[in-house]
Amino acid sequence: MSKRNSQASKSAARERLRAERERQAKKDKTRRQILVGVSIVAVLALAGGVGWGVMQLNKPSHWEAAKDAKDVTAPKNTSGPDGTTVILGKPTAKKTLEIYEDPRCPICATLEQNVGETLQKDLDAGKYKIKYIGATFLDDVIPGEGSKNAMSALGAALNVSPQAFLDYKSTLFSAKYHPEETDDKLKDDAYLLEIADSVDALKNNKTFQKDVEDGTYDNWAVKMGEAFGKSGVQGTPTLKMDGKTLTGPDGKNAPMTVADFNTAVNAALKD
Repeated sequence: MSKRNSQASKSAARERLRAERERQAKKDKTRRQILVGVSIVAVLALAGGVGWGVMQLNKPSHWEAAKDAKDVTAPKNTSGPDGTTVILGKPTAKKTLEIYEDPRCPICATLEQNVGETLQKDLDAGKYKIKYIGATFLDDVIPGEGSKNAMSALGAALNVSPQAFLDYKSTLFSAKYHPEETDDKLKDDAYLLEIADSVDALKNNKTFQKDVEDGTYDNWAVKMGEAFGKSGVQGTPTLKMDGKTLTGPDGKNAPMTVADFNTAVNAALKD
């Protein structure tokens, strides 16, 4: 091989090597750009995810939002601020029996099971009216939503009629349907509708069903709970007439039998 050919070969080899290095450099640069781009997207996605998560954590719960609602949707057959005054019975009745209950309260259920029928007879006879004050504090004592959700459903029943409300309340507190205090079963709309199937006025009532599922009276339920909180009553069940608390033989708790209930009510009616 001549010296000239040898130099030409070396020159060509150096040119090929230079070109290969340039191609590799371009590939490395492109790869770095892709990696940087992917990393930026990943960081932005992570930041967005964290931001969304923080936003969700700071977002008020459904019941907190209901509490802050300016316009309260109150059921029919109510009066007073935010519709929290619920009077049941004949307007001609001179006395009013105040009943304070929480839907999750097991003792309220026992009271209803024992004297509910007597209450209904007295109401029909015009012996007294009933003022119902609904509590929801058990959702705070035993964390849950059942008291508020059941109160909202009671509002939907009251919107149908006062008697539908009384019948639904009686069925909800029945031994068949009332759950244990620690079982937040009343938070489920499906269960509240199942209970309603035992009430003639509510069974297959599309308006009632929609109000329960849509939470139409959720903000009213919250306001009812607030009204109970302002009442000064410390627990449920509580019965009062003319501002006086009605008690059983122990002088402390609500009368839990028909005999004790009649004794306490008749004494209050005479005052």
